[in-house]
Amino acid sequence: MEFLYEYGLFVAKAVTLVIAFVVVVSTIVGVASKQKQGKGQLEIVSISEQLKDITNYAKQVLLDKNALKKLAKEQKKEEKAKSKAKEQDGESKKSRLYVIDFKGSMDAHEVEHLREEVTAILCVANTEDEVLVRLESGGGVVHGYGLAASQLQRIKEKGLTLTIAVDKVAASGGYMMACVADKLLASQFAYIGSIGVLAQLPNFNKLLKKNDIEFEQHTAGEFKRTLTVFGENNDEGRAKFKEEIEEIHVLFKDFVQSQRPEMDIDTVATGEYWPGVKAKSLGLIDDITTSDDYILSHYPAREIFSVKYSVKKNVAEKLGMSAANVVERVFMKSMSKMRHWF
Repeated sequence: MEFLYEYGLFVAKAVTLVIAFVVVVSTIVGVASKQKQGKGQLEIVSISEQLKDITNYAKQVLLDKNALKKLAKEQKKEEKAKSKAKEQDGESKKSRLYVIDFKGSMDAHEVEHLREEVTAILCVANTEDEVLVRLESGGGVVHGYGLAASQLQRIKEKGLTLTIAVDKVAASGGYMMACVADKLLASQFAYIGSIGVLAQLPNFNKLLKKNDIEFEQHTAGEFKRTLTVFGENNDEGRAKFKEEIEEIHVLFKDFVQSQRPEMDIDTVATGEYWPGVKAKSLGLIDDITTSDDYILSHYPAREIFSVKYSVKKNVAEKLGMSAANVVERVFMKSMSKMRHWF
């Protein structure tokens, strides 16, 4: 009996400590979640300098002493020549290559960072400069990727060359963004295409009926809601839903055709995707290469900069409490407003 008493006391203490810990963490999370998220920060990093450092380090490791001495002399001459050029002509006249990374999710929330990055570049770039977007996306919501494509169009409208490189995938909404490019590049095994529209939702009406659960939905407007998750769907609603999907598909095809007029849109707008080599033969892309090789091809002739807009996470997000909110937000929107997907 004494053993059971001590064991029970131990369990009670352990439970008390756990509850106290949960309360403290919940309080911290609650306070942090109420705090306004800080503004984002623009980060501009010289890729040219990074490549220069890599090159110098490799040479220091691989070259012998005599070769290193010779290299040092050559570098001094180059620095003097650059200094004289700056004195005579002012600032360096090298054109610039700005690099943006876009890795899109289903809800395309990354477009908020993209718009900041594009705006920053447009504030300082000249017409001889170029923007390289390293794009990776399997697509997502229609309006999100439509806005993302519009952000990229801003670059072209300002007279800058827009190059997009796809190392892994640019499908559906991702390809809607990619086709905006003046030059569209892809690696040989990258997935390209999927010019189509997807809309799907579950229906629990039979399950509700089986358990004697009634569901009511009231709308004003004949097609305010065509299909429902919990109500009983009919053929009229399905037909209207299908009509909406077809209309969006037509808009998608028209947009792609306007960006790449020489491509046979009826051949590629079947919802299929192809590896880079096949995509090139179909006119979906312009050339086979990787973003790394493209950047190296412009070094050192150009000044190359990475442009990134980032937002610091608050305490709640660092503790992982935002995951549930993100899942809930994506699910609820997909069930209501976000009915159509690229």
